[in-house]
Amino acid sequence: MPVGRRRKIPHTGRMVSASYTSDQGIGQPVRRKEDMRFIQGRGRYVDDLGQARDYQAAFLRSPHAHAEIKSIDIAAAARRPGVIAVYLGTDMERDGVGPLPCTWAIAGRDGKAMAEPPHPALCVTRVRHVGDPVAVVIARTSAIAADALDLIEVDYEPLPAVSDTARALDETAPQIWDEAPGNLCCDWEIGDETATAAAFDNAAHVVEIELQNNRLAACPMEPRAARAAYDPGDSRYTLFTTSQIPHGVRAMLCHLILHIPETDLRVVSPDVGGGFGTKIFLYSEETVLTWASAKLDRPVAWRAARAESFLIDAQGRDHVTRAEMAFDTDGRILGLRVSTIANIGAYLSQAGAAIPTTYYAQVLSGVYRIPAIHARVRLAFTNTACVDAYRGAGRPEATYVLERLLDKAACELAIDRLDLRRLNFIPGDAFPYETPLGLTYDSGDHHGTLERALTAIDFNGFAARREASKKKGLVRGIGFSTYLEIAGGVPSRVYQSLGTRGGRHEAADVRVHPSGAVTVFAGTHSQGQGHETAFAQIVADRLGLRVKDVSVVQGDTDRVHFGCGTVASRSLVIGGSAIVRALDKVIDKSTRLAAHALEANAGDIEVEHGTFRVTGTDRKIGFREIAAMAYSAADLPDDDPEPGLVASAFYDPENWTYPGGCHACEIEIDPDTGVIEITRIVAVDDVGNLINPMIVEGQIQGGLAQSVGQALFEHVRYEPASGQLQTGSYMDYAMPRADTMPALEVHHHGTICTHNPLGAKGCAEVGTVGLPPAIVNAALNALSDIGVEHLEMPLTSEQIWRAIRDARIGADPSEECSDV
Repeated sequence: MPVGRRRKIPHTGRMVSASYTSDQGIGQPVRRKEDMRFIQGRGRYVDDLGQARDYQAAFLRSPHAHAEIKSIDIAAAARRPGVIAVYLGTDMERDGVGPLPCTWAIAGRDGKAMAEPPHPALCVTRVRHVGDPVAVVIARTSAIAADALDLIEVDYEPLPAVSDTARALDETAPQIWDEAPGNLCCDWEIGDETATAAAFDNAAHVVEIELQNNRLAACPMEPRAARAAYDPGDSRYTLFTTSQIPHGVRAMLCHLILHIPETDLRVVSPDVGGGFGTKIFLYSEETVLTWASAKLDRPVAWRAARAESFLIDAQGRDHVTRAEMAFDTDGRILGLRVSTIANIGAYLSQAGAAIPTTYYAQVLSGVYRIPAIHARVRLAFTNTACVDAYRGAGRPEATYVLERLLDKAACELAIDRLDLRRLNFIPGDAFPYETPLGLTYDSGDHHGTLERALTAIDFNGFAARREASKKKGLVRGIGFSTYLEIAGGVPSRVYQSLGTRGGRHEAADVRVHPSGAVTVFAGTHSQGQGHETAFAQIVADRLGLRVKDVSVVQGDTDRVHFGCGTVASRSLVIGGSAIVRALDKVIDKSTRLAAHALEANAGDIEVEHGTFRVTGTDRKIGFREIAAMAYSAADLPDDDPEPGLVASAFYDPENWTYPGGCHACEIEIDPDTGVIEITRIVAVDDVGNLINPMIVEGQIQGGLAQSVGQALFEHVRYEPASGQLQTGSYMDYAMPRADTMPALEVHHHGTICTHNPLGAKGCAEVGTVGLPPAIVNAALNALSDIGVEHLEMPLTSEQIWRAIRDARIGADPSEECSDV
């Protein structure tokens, strides 16, 4: 890096460097500054923070999916040498500890509030899924605690269980909660049912489809962990936890569970090894440890085994959907009608009611002009782990419905599938575009992303490649998905009207040091997204600094005064915008200081990348000089004598951002074995302005890899009769591997977000939204000549082989198939 020129600071005589270069700012592929400590093994995760004096916790979990607890005998466990304490749910109840909360409430079609049964941290009278915690052992070592679990005797009375989403609302299904008759949490709707019915009455064609969206486990590299301590000297708790939202965890624990002031709890979330949504939520383990640390006056730690994670971490997807689309004689969409049963597990997780409603049904218009839409979503309790946000969180499910339906419609209407999409795209001159479901899209270019994807994947050469595959005895297909999602958030007042118990604004503090270095205190929190680099680039670009001169503090409620954390691809578009607002304040004061130093009016100062210049002259001063002035009382103007250069700001978004794009996939299938190979994946995405293209590409590639997992391999399965988890390890839960992944080709075709100061749209989840239907559509395209018309995710070789066999011999296509 070239050495900057040296300037004399007015009045002080000290010298500093002006070192900004254009490769440091917004739009540049700066290498992630945080990666060096990670690749050297110097990351600091929760499990690295333990101390020798910590007690260790282990949880006794239910072996039954549904059972009454008749009695629990802990005497033998409590006598085991090295055991410090054994606690039950009744102990927590006596101390007034509240249940785990649901923080987003919805109302049904009839206006009634959703059923919200209590979720105790430790079960007292009944367990409702395998893995439900019933006791905690706290001991001097984790081995002693685990051994003592075997000494606890629980008398269970097993009850019938239901784990299957489609069966959960049947009249004959076992009842899970008295508070939720028929296992129905809520019968919710969105859209105009009457107008939609009229559209179907006037339709020339109606196309129907029934789909399942397979349940997924998040599987972050770092399992969940927690360490809680209590200081009797100041009556304060400290919780170290693997959380995406440390301030949210503090608020829930203080206000709703422990009933203590927020000032009495510090939550620290250090480096976090992946989250994908499952680390948003407050779980039993963090709650129990925080409470127990005060009872024992000693730190208590816990880390999940991977087998525990499969049992207890919030999972994703798991929808059963029937959808219909109405068309006129030319193929224009007239209406969409969707009915979905969404599995929410045994308990309502914090956003469990929001994901299959607001985050799913509200985006069912996608990239298309659909005059009338009505969606009904029934949330069903089952004897399974909670279902909540998993990367994409509702938007992949909506896109899957639309894009599978569009391909089926093209076949039935005998219209080219790409032409059908082009005919129904929202045109570029229609923005801002208001959907019938209440969203207002501000920008987009759906024709442009599709055409660029066709070029990138060489669609014109596909026929030749298909013929080459045929000569090898293989069948080749190509599939597309044109998608749109919501990312970031809407104004807090709108969130509250939707039922969430809190806002979605974000905070940032910018502290300029006398040297000119800057520390940013961000309310968001990274789990691998590269915040330390991207946020530093924003600051470097505005203030004329190097990225290495900017430090980012996150994940500590004592150091960062407020934050809503990292969810829904909000960190850059909302957290980054809060940083911009704080920088505006820093620059405003710096402009006044520059005017004083240059003996000019503040209105005559122009600012570019940290250089403050008197308009029309060569008189200028750099930001580092101004930073030094700000802390020198002798250099301050008489009318603004307060030293320092520090600013705080909040940002409340005006609207969602609306990323979109086109994902294309090309595959080969061996019809003799059903083995599928993905040969090409092309993603063309519109995520607005790019702060760091390299980070964006990595984020999108990660989502694409998880899409391959959902489409081909992953499926959380429970045994239907007993509710036992059948995919409780990586021996049974298949994940994509390097040898199953093609090169992931990412292209950008951006339109600017019109309502945030960065012009950016969320990017972290787009990879999971568009690709799954493209993969399934490609498989069906490959098998179309054989007569296969329907497949479900995951596309296992056995399922494909059976579908080919059934199509060839005319067997009953409903023959039971185990997609192992």
